[in-house]
Amino acid sequence: MSKNKNLFAVALITSLFFIWGFALSLNPILIPHLKKAFQLTTRQSSLVDVAAYIAYFLLPIPAALFMKKYGYKGGIILGLALVATGMFLFYPAAGQMNYTFFLGALFIMFSGSAFLETAANPYITVLGAPENAAFRINLAQSFNGVAAMTAGYVGKTFILSGITLSDAQEKAMSSTQLNAYLSHEASSVRMPFLIVAIGVLVVVILIAFTPLPAIVEEGEGEELHEAKPFFQRMGDLFKEKELMAGVGAEFCYVGAQACIWGFFVLFAERVANMSEGSASTFLILGSACFMAGRIIGTFLMKIFSPVKMLALYSFINIFLMALAITLHGNFPVYALLGVDFFMSIMFPTIFSLSIRGLGKKTKEGSSFMIMSIVGGAVCAYILGIIADISNIQWAYIVPGFCFLYIFIYSWKRMRTKDLTLTAGH
Repeated sequence: MSKNKNLFAVALITSLFFIWGFALSLNPILIPHLKKAFQLTTRQSSLVDVAAYIAYFLLPIPAALFMKKYGYKGGIILGLALVATGMFLFYPAAGQMNYTFFLGALFIMFSGSAFLETAANPYITVLGAPENAAFRINLAQSFNGVAAMTAGYVGKTFILSGITLSDAQEKAMSSTQLNAYLSHEASSVRMPFLIVAIGVLVVVILIAFTPLPAIVEEGEGEELHEAKPFFQRMGDLFKEKELMAGVGAEFCYVGAQACIWGFFVLFAERVANMSEGSASTFLILGSACFMAGRIIGTFLMKIFSPVKMLALYSFINIFLMALAITLHGNFPVYALLGVDFFMSIMFPTIFSLSIRGLGKKTKEGSSFMIMSIVGGAVCAYILGIIADISNIQWAYIVPGFCFLYIFIYSWKRMRTKDLTLTAGH
């Protein structure tokens, strides 16, 4: 492959990191928006995250089996097609004012994202010189942060109306006026998702006609390992104690992230009495803090042990969550911005720690780690229940407990394992 064609291929695969990051980062906009449009409880609105994250639990094994037969390129094309299909379905869902339709569209969209996440990392590492693989994957993952800020801006500008009716205002409206308001709220998602879906289809076409290298996976004892039935190989992973502990930590991390980001706008509105517009601005600022934390954290891992950093960062976040739960005014929102910064390194660090030393089991171990993303569905739903019973501020105790588990996990790893792991994520 020529240098120019290789650079074009790298750009295409890097765009995948932006696409799934953009899709996932729209959830914090969709949760408060659909809550208004369909007059939902907080628990019901949490189903937006449930529909998204449950796909990551159900799809990794089918994705691995599909790509074993049709290759990573086939998996990428199918994943992009599913993402585009889910986005296109937002148009009729808004027209029918059907919340279940929206949830189905989200599930389809994030099923595609699960395919993309399974395939993109291996591809980006082989597209170029091996000695630059770590740089390429870090550069590509930085586009998740760019996507989060872009999604926040798109959501604030084109989806959120900035109008939230009080109970008194709703009661003062006629049924015709209220239905017109709710229909307008639901329909505002149509054009943004339609435009992005068309853009995703363009990427599908470009990838379909771009030569990409085949990935040759090798490993010591691979032949003996591959001779076992697939599900037996997956079952063997339950004996890997470090992997299972990591699955629990990743479950908690994604759960914490889903809670903090997904309900951020509602939290800022109710706790800090911010307008919807101001809350969404702080959501964008939180994405910037997350991206800054990822860049700075990656640099610091060249100096300090990632295990120690994980322990320190999770401990700091426990403290910040305590402030977010107990303080008043704008201070809880500021605390959450700090949480965004310090949770930035957690997903890749936990991932690296958990699959380290698996050897021939690394592929299946990685699938388990992707499946642990279902923590976002479980924790978001629990937070929604607590918020309806109590209030949104006390419901944020859920991500607080998640960070406590991560601290215990990293503390144990710090005491029992060597600390030489580098930031190869």
